[in-house]
Amino acid sequence: MQTITALSVPSIAIAGLEARFPVRRIFCVGQNYADHAREMGADPDRAPPFFFSKPADAVVPNGAALPFPPRTTNLHHEVELVVALGAGGADLSLDQAKEVIFGWTVGIDLTRRDLQAEAKKAGRPWDMAKGFDNSAPVGALLHGMPPSTGAITLSIDGETRQSGDLAEMIWSVPEIVANLSTYVTLAAGDLIFTGTPAGVGPILRGETVRAEIAGAEPLTVSFQP
Repeated sequence: MQTITALSVPSIAIAGLEARFPVRRIFCVGQNYADHAREMGADPDRAPPFFFSKPADAVVPNGAALPFPPRTTNLHHEVELVVALGAGGADLSLDQAKEVIFGWTVGIDLTRRDLQAEAKKAGRPWDMAKGFDNSAPVGALLHGMPPSTGAITLSIDGETRQSGDLAEMIWSVPEIVANLSTYVTLAAGDLIFTGTPAGVGPILRGETVRAEIAGAEPLTVSFQP
């Protein structure tokens, strides 16, 4: 009989602390900025948010040098505000949703866009397009409520590719948390990627990606040639 391997819990840094934030699950919101919804061919009207997931061990720390993902020739960047929950619950009100938030940071939702397009065309799930290894770079968490306004940008090798403002989000952070809690019971350790502004596009081998949200430490990852 094979022995059972003890598993470690994925975690991310907390700014100013040696302690780390253990990651339980990762949820992501699709098309939460009107301009991005348009560039993806969707209607940006205020339809209910929709969600998809990444595995907890997809998190990648600031400064990582990543292998280029397999099975894609069209890897895309999506800079996002990431919210970390310190508590949870089901069917949360907006006030309750605010109370369960531990902190926030900047993240990058890496997407194998070619696989996503194939899945959409066939009416299949996006799992292999969104939930692959190293697909969730995340910066150090800042404790407290995230800002509702502020610049959110992404550059590749110094060239700006995405530039928006958190005020352009269709659904606010408390609304996202409350809505998600009607589908699943949220808990401490959950991360929520809250959507990306317009300008998503390809990352090539050998390039360095820098994601920023005003008030947070920039997040940088590079891809091996």
